Amino acid sequence: MDNSRRSFIKKSALGVAGMTIGGMGMSAASYNRIKGANDRLNVAIVGLGRRLGAFIEPVAVKENNVQLLYLCDVMERQRRNAAQRFSNAIDYTPALEIDVRRIYDDARVDAIIDATPDHWHAPGTCYAVQAGKHVYVEKPCSHNPREGELLIGLQDKYDKVIMMGNQQRSSHESIEIVRDIHNGAIGVPYKAIAFYSNARGEVPLPVRAPVPQGLDWDLFQGPAPRQEYMHDTWDYNWHWYGWTWGTAETGNNAVHELDIARWALQVDFPERVEVAAGKFHFPDDGWTMYDTMDATWRFPGNKIIKWDGKSRNGLNTYGSDRGTIIYGSDGSVFVNRGGYKLFDRNGNLVRERRTDDDEGGTALGGGGDMSTMHVVNFFNSIRGTDTPKSPIDEGVKSTLLGHLANIATRVGHGFDVNCNNGQALDRDALSLWSREYEPGWEPKL
Repeated sequence: MDNSRRSFIKKSALGVAGMTIGGMGMSAASYNRIKGANDRLNVAIVGLGRRLGAFIEPVAVKENNVQLLYLCDVMERQRRNAAQRFSNAIDYTPALEIDVRRIYDDARVDAIIDATPDHWHAPGTCYAVQAGKHVYVEKPCSHNPREGELLIGLQDKYDKVIMMGNQQRSSHESIEIVRDIHNGAIGVPYKAIAFYSNARGEVPLPVRAPVPQGLDWDLFQGPAPRQEYMHDTWDYNWHWYGWTWGTAETGNNAVHELDIARWALQVDFPERVEVAAGKFHFPDDGWTMYDTMDATWRFPGNKIIKWDGKSRNGLNTYGSDRGTIIYGSDGSVFVNRGGYKLFDRNGNLVRERRTDDDEGGTALGGGGDMSTMHVVNFFNSIRGTDTPKSPIDEGVKSTLLGHLANIATRVGHGFDVNCNNGQALDRDALSLWSREYEPGWEPKL
C-alpha cells in the first residue's frame, strides 16, 4: 500500500477530533448508538467468496482498530481459504463459523459484513440488526422490492448503521464530478445511460447431484424455499439459475451504474419502467435468465435513465466495459470506476480526471481502493466520525430500479410506478413484489 493511500486510510480511521453532537448534526438517540472514536470494533465477515478481497485491507490496517472475530461461510473450503488469506494480513486467528446465527447471538460482535448470495442480503441484515449489529450489506441490498421496504423500516426502528456496498459512492472522482453536475457543470441534467458489457461464457445445465463435500446446503438456502441440490448451483452460477437466489445481471451489476445515474440526476422513484430483454447467447445452456437487457425508467421532470446491459457480448459500445454517461443542457459527463471526462455541448473535452484506484471493472473478484474506502467509511460511521456514503435508504432506491426492470421482464410488459414511494401500479407486477420464504425464516420488523 503506497504512502498516500495509507495516509488517507489512517486519517479516515482516526476521524475528526473534537466533534460535538451538534457539530455532527446527530440526535441524542443517534449519538447513543455509536462507539467512541477510539473504541475497537468487533467484526464478522459472512460470505467468503469472490468479494473477500474487498475486506482484508480495511480490517487489517491497524489504524482502523478493528478486531475480526469471525469468518463465516457455508462452504468449508471457503472458510479455510479465508483463514489462510487473513493469516498473511493479521497477527491473530479469527474463529471459523458455518452458521451465522451463532454470530447473531454473540453480544461481542458490533458489526457484520454481509457478502452472501442475494437471497440472504435483506433477511441476513434484518436478523443482524435485530440482534443489535450494524451491517454493511453488499449490493443488491434486497432480493425483491418488499425486502427493500423492510430495510427502510429496520433503519427507522433500530437506529443502526446499515450501508450498501456500492463502493463507487466512495470514489473521490465520482464524488467530485457528481457534485459539479449538481452545481451546474453540464447545465440541467436530463438523461443518463448506464451500461455494462461482459463476455460471460456458457454455463452448465443444472442436473441433480450430491451436495458438494463441505457445503451445508440447508444453510446456503436459508430464507429460500427448500429444493434438491443441482450441479454447480452454489458457486456463482446461482446468479443465473432462476429467481430463487439471484436477481440476474441487473441486480448483480446494474445497481452500481444505476446508482451513479440516479445520484447524478437527483431522482428517487420513477413514474414508469419499460424493458426489452432476452436470452440471446448459448440458447441451450443452463442460463435461465435474460442475458441482454435494454431498460428505461422515466422520472418526474422529464428525466430518464437507460440501462444497456450485455452479459455475454463484450463489445465496449461506449468505450469502456462499464460506466455511466450523463447528458445535460450544456454538456455531458462520462464517469466510471477509472475516473471521469467532462465535455461541453459540442463534445469537446473540458476536463478529465483519472483515478489512482485499482478497483476492478467486469473481472470476477473483489477488492480495491474504492472498496477499502467504502468499508472504512462504514467503520467510521459506526463510530460517529463520518456519515455513510451509501446509507441504506439510498441503496434501496437504486436497487429498486433493478427490481422494477426484472419484474417488467418477468411479467412481459412495462408498467407505471408511484413516483412518491416506488410502488408498482400494476397488478401483475405487484404479484412479484415479495417472495415465498422457507417457514421460520421470514424477515420481518
